[in-house]
Amino acid sequence: MITHTRIPWRKQTILAGWGALLLLLLFPAPSRAQAPRRAPFRATHYDVEATLHPADQTLSARAKVDFVAVEASRTVVVELHQDLKVNAIIDAGGRKLAFDRNPDSPLQLSVTLVDAAAPGKQVTLTFEYAGPLSSEEDSPSRGVRLASVDQGSAYLLLPARWFPLTDYPSNRYTATFKIISPDTFAVVGTGSSASPSVVPGGQVAYTFHNDRPEPSGTFVAGALQLSPVKAEGLEISVFAPAAAGKTPVDYGNTTATILNYFSSEFGPLPSPDLTVAQMPDGSLQGFSAPGLILISARQWSPKPNLRLLSQLAAGQWWGNEVLAASTSDVWLTDGLAQYSGGLYAEHIEGNAGLHRALEDFAIGTLMYEDAAPIAQAQRLAPYSDQYRSIVVDKGAMVFHMLRSALGDAPFESLLHDFAAKFTGKTARIEDFEKMAQTRIPAAKAGQPTLNLTAFFSQWLNSTGVPEFKLEYTTYRIKKGFKIVGKIRQDLETFHLPIEVRVDTEGNPEIKTIEVVGTSSPFEIETFGRPKPGGIVVDPNNNLLKSSPHLRVRAAVARGEGEAEVGKYYEAIQDYQQALDIQANNSLAHFRMGEAMFYQKNYQASANAFRSSLDGDLDPSYRWVEVWSHIYLGKIFDLTGQRERAVNEYSRATQLADDTGGAQAEAARYLNKPYAGDNAPQASAAKP
Repeated sequence: MITHTRIPWRKQTILAGWGALLLLLLFPAPSRAQAPRRAPFRATHYDVEATLHPADQTLSARAKVDFVAVEASRTVVVELHQDLKVNAIIDAGGRKLAFDRNPDSPLQLSVTLVDAAAPGKQVTLTFEYAGPLSSEEDSPSRGVRLASVDQGSAYLLLPARWFPLTDYPSNRYTATFKIISPDTFAVVGTGSSASPSVVPGGQVAYTFHNDRPEPSGTFVAGALQLSPVKAEGLEISVFAPAAAGKTPVDYGNTTATILNYFSSEFGPLPSPDLTVAQMPDGSLQGFSAPGLILISARQWSPKPNLRLLSQLAAGQWWGNEVLAASTSDVWLTDGLAQYSGGLYAEHIEGNAGLHRALEDFAIGTLMYEDAAPIAQAQRLAPYSDQYRSIVVDKGAMVFHMLRSALGDAPFESLLHDFAAKFTGKTARIEDFEKMAQTRIPAAKAGQPTLNLTAFFSQWLNSTGVPEFKLEYTTYRIKKGFKIVGKIRQDLETFHLPIEVRVDTEGNPEIKTIEVVGTSSPFEIETFGRPKPGGIVVDPNNNLLKSSPHLRVRAAVARGEGEAEVGKYYEAIQDYQQALDIQANNSLAHFRMGEAMFYQKNYQASANAFRSSLDGDLDPSYRWVEVWSHIYLGKIFDLTGQRERAVNEYSRATQLADDTGGAQAEAARYLNKPYAGDNAPQASAAKP
């Protein structure tokens, strides 16, 4: 079986012009000051016993919860997965209490106490409930499966609200979890674990203690085997199926290296040892919980995915040690964890590694950029395509732009000090902005002082990504040459100093220009003659900006996501958008052919693969060549043209490109004709 990684697609929504303004006037989005109101009670301790029922794919649980009243109230409000049916809620006196689901928000469960509680009073309630968890439609993040129980495995991620939560994602609590599972399962999760105990009926109970207040409550269960790894002074417990072979050692060693790097950058973790476990497919690519990193089976490759693993490791700081104060502040955690993955790529591979990460972040941003400003993340469902585009990818780019504006040393000290101040606490965007203001460097001669207020307003509170266009004329002067021109872009409120480099026959000239509004004039004098086309805006690619190249990649990535869930018609429309921008884009033609192949439109599919081979064959996705030949071979096999099929497979082997296991695939069908598949092949590997 061939494994691969697809770039996730994000469905694009365009809200522009007066239509967007009218919608905002009629339905204004809440500001950061209008974040969702906290519940009147806050959970402080849990005792949860949950039993997995693989046969009927359900969970049953009993959760005893200690609450503290934040304000005087007799209504306890929690969030609990809407498919979990509550059978009873009992108070400390043994009385059954009335409760109901909010019909407008079925995730919300309200419990009516016998008597009102004064602020600061503790209330203990026991919840008894059961039900399925696998519905993507009923998930707290619709379309994203955050928990599942099936016959071979199970996972329970905290954001699934599989036990009653308050103030997600900002609350911390102590807890004891007992997970009862079949004796064929091993259970891995947050907290210190005791030795499992046998339970009647061929079951085993795993108990986890969390004595430090933290967002615990994430577990995975299945045929997992422990591989303890000691590396770089750390103990990494790796859990994976036996089929994973020797990969646990690589994952343990790599995780230790990454953790030590981040410890030097952000400060040490209170508990540096970590658990890494494989999670079943069907959910997120990975998840970071206190002391625990989960990686989906699809992403568990023979060689660890450094970008993904480093992002998840950074989540130990940003999202576990430092929590967002509200759902509108998650840029501080999810965006920074993503950018930290880019920092590690830079640490390992230098500038080339960082800039590959930045291009991926920019592509992700452009997929859904108009959905909401970063600071209004509460409008986006966590882990949705829009959320990843705005909070995760655009968020990462904003951190990089801030680094470019402040300089490396001030930015590094900012992250280190921010982690030190807010470890074990919650943080708001305003807290980070205030600390960043103290790192503003002295202005260089002739340059204005960095205005971070305008920076944060532009990138956190507004939508829009600029696409720069140059108009200029070059004049000969006594001292050399003068370039007089304008930088144009479409964002009326844009205001940012931007570097412009002029490549000349001698040394390049670099000047910083204040770009304000849609048109900004500039003059640059050079000694050497400017080279044709040698004027470059943002030459070091430190700014989030659009371009035809990035818009093509974003459209293709949207289509890839649609195709991954079987929406081939929608995917083809996205690929066509990419081809409308660049008609010879080999990647877009290849994806078009792939989608049509699985629609069994073989003639159109073959035409698209031929167009891919005749296209630009950009080196960054040169693998489309070998896979186009393989798909053409399959088409010829399916249409009874074996000789032509063998010719295509042979051409694939001659290319010697083994991206995504291409050579094994070609060899397989050279020996035996392709007869069809029930599901798309994992051909679209991205090196």
